[in-house]
Amino acid sequence: MNLKSISFYLSLFIFPVSILSFVNILYSSYFDYFLSIESYLTTLVASLLSASGLYFFGKNVDRKISFIDQLILVIFIYLIVGILASLPFYMSNSQVTFINALFESISGLTGTGFSTFKTVKYLDPTLILWRSSFQWLGGLYFLIFLTLIFSNKSFNYKMTNLTFISESNFNSEESVKGNILKILIFYCILSFAILILLSFSDIRLFNSLNLTMTLVSAGGFLPTDNLNDIFSTKLQKIILIFSLVLSFLNFYFLFNLFNRKTFIKNHREDIYLLSISIIFVLIIYFNNFDGFNIIINVVSSLANSGITLIEDNNNFSLFFLFLTIIGGSLISNTSGIKFSRFYILLKITSAEILKLISPNSIINKTIFNSENKITDENVKISFLIFISFFLSLFILSSCLVFDEIGFESSFKLAILALTNTVNSEIYGLENFAFANLLISSKISLIIFMIIGKIELISIFLILKKFFFKD
Repeated sequence: MNLKSISFYLSLFIFPVSILSFVNILYSSYFDYFLSIESYLTTLVASLLSASGLYFFGKNVDRKISFIDQLILVIFIYLIVGILASLPFYMSNSQVTFINALFESISGLTGTGFSTFKTVKYLDPTLILWRSSFQWLGGLYFLIFLTLIFSNKSFNYKMTNLTFISESNFNSEESVKGNILKILIFYCILSFAILILLSFSDIRLFNSLNLTMTLVSAGGFLPTDNLNDIFSTKLQKIILIFSLVLSFLNFYFLFNLFNRKTFIKNHREDIYLLSISIIFVLIIYFNNFDGFNIIINVVSSLANSGITLIEDNNNFSLFFLFLTIIGGSLISNTSGIKFSRFYILLKITSAEILKLISPNSIINKTIFNSENKITDENVKISFLIFISFFLSLFILSSCLVFDEIGFESSFKLAILALTNTVNSEIYGLENFAFANLLISSKISLIIFMIIGKIELISIFLILKKFFFKD
C-alpha cells in the first residue's frame, strides 16, 4: 500500500472541510450564533492541520497509485472526513455522543439521511446548514470517484463504460485536474439552477439552500421536520419532482440535452429510466393516490433520496423499497444495484431461454440497443453485484435483529442503509429512533452506509489484495 500517495490525495479531499467550516463561522457571526463558532473554529483548525500534515507527508512521491490503493483512499476519505464533520455535532449544545455525531456525519456524506435527532426545529440553524452541506460535498466526492476511480479499467465494477461519460482519458495529471474542474463546475451549475427554481417558487432562502444540497446529492436531510411545511403549491411540487428526476439521471444529461445528434445515442439509459418511472406512476395511480405524491414517491425512491410529502404510512412500502434497490443511472449519485445491471441480467437470462427454444436465433447483446455490447465480464460483474448486495442485506439485517427492533424494521433499515435512502413515511419507518440503537447497531449502519455507496465488491478486492496475494 502506497501510504504517501494516499496521504497526498487524502489531504486534497480534507481541505474542503476547512472551507465549509469557514463558511459556517461567517454564517454564525453574521446571524449572532456565537455559541456555535467554537465548534467550527475547532473543525477549521483540525481539518487544516490534518490536511496540511498529510499533504507535506506525501507531496514529494510518485502520485500514481494502483486501483486497490484508490479504493483504500475512498474509504479513508469517508472515515476521516466523516470524523472531522462530526466535531460540530459532538460539540453542539444538543448533547450528542461521539458515535451519534459520527453516525450523523457519515449519513450526510453518503447521502443517506438517517438522523439521531428526534426533531430538526430545535437544532441550531448553523448545524442544519452544516449537515446539509456535507450531503452536497459527499455527492460531489462520489461523482469524482465515479469518474476518476470507479471507471478504472483494471476492474470496472461500476460499469460506467456502458453509458456516456465525458472525456475519460486520465493519463496525465493535467487531464485529471481538468476533469475534476469540469465536474465541480457542472455540479455547481446544477446546484445553482435548483436553488434559483426553489427560491423563485416562494420557498424561504434558508430552506431553498438546504433543500438544494439535499436534492442535487440525492440525500435525505431536511431543514424542517416535515416536507409539507415547505412544499404546498403545485409549482413547488413540480420543481421538487424535476429536481429529483435530475438526481437519478446521468450526471452529464443536462450537458448533452441540447446536442440533438448525440443526445438519444448517449442517454438511452436515462430514457429507459424515465419510461420505467412513468410505468410505475401509472400502476400506483389506479390505486387512488394523489397524482403529485405518486410521482414524488416514485422518483424519490429511484433517486435513493426517500423524501416524501405523504404524512401517513401506506400499503406500498415494499414496492417503494424495490424501487430503491433498482436505483438510477450508473453515472449519478444514486446507490442500489442500479437499473442497468438489472437490465443486463434480465436481457441475458431471456437470451439464454431463447437459445433453448430456438438455437439458431440471433441474439442481440447490446445494452439499451446502443453500440455498446454486453460482454461476459459485464454479466459476471452484474451477477456478482447482485449477490453481494443481498449478502450485505443478510449480514446487516442479522446485526440489527439483535437490537430487538423486529425483523421487518431490521430488513427495511438494511435495505435503506445499503441504498443510502432516508427512512421516510413511504417506507413505514418515519418515527424510527436511531439514537436508541445499540452502539454495535450504529457502527454496523455506519459501515454499511459506506459499503452501500462503494459496494461490497470493493471490500472483497481490498481483502484479496492483502490476504490472497499471488
